[in-house]
Amino acid sequence: MTRSVTTLKPLAAAIAIVIAGLGSAHGAEKNLSPEEAAYQSNPSGVDPAAVMMPDEEGAPAMTREEFDHAKEIYFERCAGCHGVLRKGATGKPLTTDITRERGMDYLKTFITYGSPAGMPNWGTSGQLTDDEIEMMANYVMHEPPVPPEFGLADMKDSWTVFVAPEDRPTEQMNDLNLENLFSVTLRDAGQIALVDGDSKEIVKIIDTGYAVHISRMSASGRYLFVIGRDAKVDMIDLWMEEPTTVAEIKVGLEARSVETSKFEGYEDTYAVAGTYWPPQFVIMDGETLEPKKIVSTRGMTVGTQEYHPEPRVAAIVASHQHPEFIVNVKETGKVRLVNYENLDALSSVEIDTSRFLHDGGWDSSGRYFMTAANQSNQIVVIDAKERELEAIIDVGKTPHPGRGANFVDPEFGPVWATSHLGDNTISLIGTDPEGHPDQAWTVVRTLEGQGGGSLFIKTHPESEHLYVDTALNPDEAISQSVAVYDVNDLEEGFQVLPIADWADLGEGPKRVVQPEYNRAGDEVWFSVWNTADQSSALVVVDDETLQLEAVIKDERLVTPTGKFNVYNTQHDVY
Repeated sequence: MTRSVTTLKPLAAAIAIVIAGLGSAHGAEKNLSPEEAAYQSNPSGVDPAAVMMPDEEGAPAMTREEFDHAKEIYFERCAGCHGVLRKGATGKPLTTDITRERGMDYLKTFITYGSPAGMPNWGTSGQLTDDEIEMMANYVMHEPPVPPEFGLADMKDSWTVFVAPEDRPTEQMNDLNLENLFSVTLRDAGQIALVDGDSKEIVKIIDTGYAVHISRMSASGRYLFVIGRDAKVDMIDLWMEEPTTVAEIKVGLEARSVETSKFEGYEDTYAVAGTYWPPQFVIMDGETLEPKKIVSTRGMTVGTQEYHPEPRVAAIVASHQHPEFIVNVKETGKVRLVNYENLDALSSVEIDTSRFLHDGGWDSSGRYFMTAANQSNQIVVIDAKERELEAIIDVGKTPHPGRGANFVDPEFGPVWATSHLGDNTISLIGTDPEGHPDQAWTVVRTLEGQGGGSLFIKTHPESEHLYVDTALNPDEAISQSVAVYDVNDLEEGFQVLPIADWADLGEGPKRVVQPEYNRAGDEVWFSVWNTADQSSALVVVDDETLQLEAVIKDERLVTPTGKFNVYNTQHDVY
């Protein structure tokens, strides 16, 4: 067959075909910025070897070697947007009824040139060869190989208790100031670093799962839970003479979220982890990680009420109002309030909200859960006390708040803020329905930032500053710095702190990501995230003076990203 490069029409015509075909026929276009596309190109955590070549008629001939190579490319580059089953998520559906109808030339055009909707130009960028493009076009005309399910027996096979609860100490056996300890994700090393916030020294490097996504603290502040993209959960006892992993479990093939019970009377009783594949969550014993209850999230989407086979579990938070976990189901746009009082008669409230739920956090009162429906450009507000939807608020393009930021606006009172991947704005939402009813659940102020590509926004009750990163902005000057606002004078605009310059690392992209305060709220820590073969660092800034306080460099700090102060994470301080 003639290679794709010689059969393609001119670029403008090719992109027009793409838009007229796959895009318009299967959902409204989501014109993604380079910042958004960079965020969505993360690989799937599913091991390609776990899925087998289907036996089928009507698909183009492929050798086993070609199919396995294509399968690997798909899970590394495509599944994050189009879904493991190719039913569509952020990206469009790529099911065989669509791909076979479009045909080889169309598919090669689509893969080569991409589209304004955010599909990368895999061919013209040089990331895929002509042969690989043709191979991928063939691959998506085959039925998608389905990864195996992961049930109770699989979890128990992976579950290990290294130190039984009865063999653990009854009091803290080290001299660490645990309230000012940081858990730092070393993304590409499959590790976390425990860093002493007082001395700025690395206490210990602990092996974990691949690409740890978040760290969460038990209600007591004793146990640190981390979860990797490979769905491995590690439970670390910070009271031991040397912080040590005391239990581990694998809860699926790909995951993002873990949390522990915090309601009074249930502190440290349960842990919960949510997975991308299979689409489900599991409630575990809070001291051993023994799996107790698995709940599928497959079901109908909001609005269209169509069945979705792959609705992934995004953020999970522990309610302070009831013995419940609040679970975001991404693709179907459902928020589940899961009551854990009786696991044998599990009850939950399912709230229809907005599709593509992602991350979020609490307002300052701890009553309202504020969460991003990022591809809908909205923030959803859940009243955890009354267990109902409070509001859905239009904000900027592709909100990505992390857990958000709470502070008191000098004009509008208490607000919660989100930044955005898709534009340079910061939306401030009123959160005080009693004291400021006219401003509640509306965007009371929109700040202009230095650029899109923001992943995290942060402040602290003891701080007068608001920090906004822009780690995925294509402009190096913007991705390597942060914007800082005075919360008492927001109209003054922002200052820019040259975090990467202060780190003085030499070569590399040096993306600056995730501001995190220390326990006292007088320091802010940043990750300077370089590639795995280059030097990275942590930069500490004095919050009052906005001057450099310390740079933490160590060859063990491989691709640091998220940082989680123990006290702030334990008590939902943000």
